[in-house]
Amino acid sequence: MQQSISKKYLLPQIAAASALNNFSQLKDIIVKAKKVKIPFSKLYECLLQNYLFAGYPSALTSLKILKEIYPNKKLPAVEDMNLYHFRKKGEENCRRVYHGKFDKLINNINSFSPELSEWLVLEGYGKVLSRPGLKFKERELCIVAVLTVMRFEEQLYSHINGAVRAGALIDEIEMVIRNLDLLGNKKFSGLGIMVLNRYWKKRGMI
Repeated sequence: MQQSISKKYLLPQIAAASALNNFSQLKDIIVKAKKVKIPFSKLYECLLQNYLFAGYPSALTSLKILKEIYPNKKLPAVEDMNLYHFRKKGEENCRRVYHGKFDKLINNINSFSPELSEWLVLEGYGKVLSRPGLKFKERELCIVAVLTVMRFEEQLYSHINGAVRAGALIDEIEMVIRNLDLLGNKKFSGLGIMVLNRYWKKRGMI
């Protein structure tokens, strides 16, 4: 059974439980989120974006569970697949996260996979992360939780930076990471705090 956790940190917890395929715990947390009246649209977007990180099978199962808990909720309309719009919004969001390192990032990924370089902007930051329903800060905090439990240190570092650029405070990011202990493995928060400290040390904050 999920222990006590503040309402504002339930979305990252849901994202992490989904990424871990811990579907029993996921159900418990979604039920709690429903009780404290977190909007269905936020829960839907939180789980939908997880396909970028945990894959389609995990996202499909998680969204099916959400629908079982909210059987009568109307699902959002499918957005027009406007590639120009996605590319434009994707580059804006990606530059927002990587700032002056955007071109270096794209060139680096392009050197070993031109497809992933293209999809990062078009699909990741464009089609998915630019969707309405969640603020960019909320999306980044959910991603921080997911990358922490999946133990992707390099990407976690980047998305901690993304969360900061989206307006998250260091205390908020730290709480998102420490709350992952409630999923049953303190190694999650240990890794996350290590990367967070490295991020802030590099910026002269600690």
